[in-house]
Amino acid sequence: MQTGYYASTAGMVTQFNRLDTIANNLANVNTSGFKRSSLITGDFARLYKEARDELPIKNQTLEGASYINRAMSKVPHIVESYRDYSVGPLEKTDNRFDLALSREGLFFAVQTPSGVRLTREGSFALNDEGILVTKEGYKVLPQNYQSDPDANIRFNVEDRVIELDKNGQFYTLVPGSAQLVEGSRLLVVQAENAQYLKQEGNGLYVPDSADTLNPVEESGAVLQGFVEKSNVNPITEMVAMIEANRLVGMYQKVMDSQMNDMNRDAIEKLAVTRR
Repeated sequence: MQTGYYASTAGMVTQFNRLDTIANNLANVNTSGFKRSSLITGDFARLYKEARDELPIKNQTLEGASYINRAMSKVPHIVESYRDYSVGPLEKTDNRFDLALSREGLFFAVQTPSGVRLTREGSFALNDEGILVTKEGYKVLPQNYQSDPDANIRFNVEDRVIELDKNGQFYTLVPGSAQLVEGSRLLVVQAENAQYLKQEGNGLYVPDSADTLNPVEESGAVLQGFVEKSNVNPITEMVAMIEANRLVGMYQKVMDSQMNDMNRDAIEKLAVTRR
């Protein structure tokens, strides 16, 4: 059996998966709050080199050769995917309802028809009722949401001055005075393990069922008038795309050699008869 053919085929499929991930990253290079994804490929040769001195079989034996053949014949595959949650560039907009988080691992919480979701896409606005919502119309949750599920962040028409401190506390100006009074407070949470978050689309993440979503009281990371841009580096992604494309071409040549050149050579040699 030509194990090299199957290994190269699997390697090509692995690169196709990389290309899909890279293409998705590039497609969201201008999506606010987007976090790039990456894949990890299994490396069986390295695994063997690290473990061969501890194996209960000796080199230069039939059993050792059989183990090496089994280990090296396994095809490369994607063993893990992960998301880079590092903070993206912060763009100043001066829009009072554009909010950003300057620390990694923090999220805003919003209410969707499917339940509470987390997001770092802070381009918020007020709906017709004066409630702070996302672009999709989902309510942005206040800090007292857990004790009062019907609570929301609401502003009045006469609230001309709305300020926000770095811990997510809103202040509004009393009409006819220079006094600021406390209003609602944003629910800023920190995921216990961000790698367990499931991306749902529109910059939303499904929290892990075991995550209690405790509010971060003194985050010091909330910025008003800023939007966090995507953390995708287009140059890095383009280099990765070129590399993946070249690897696809190399695997294709290996497959061609396995199926055509080697088979033809074997047939020609086997067809020779000696008198």
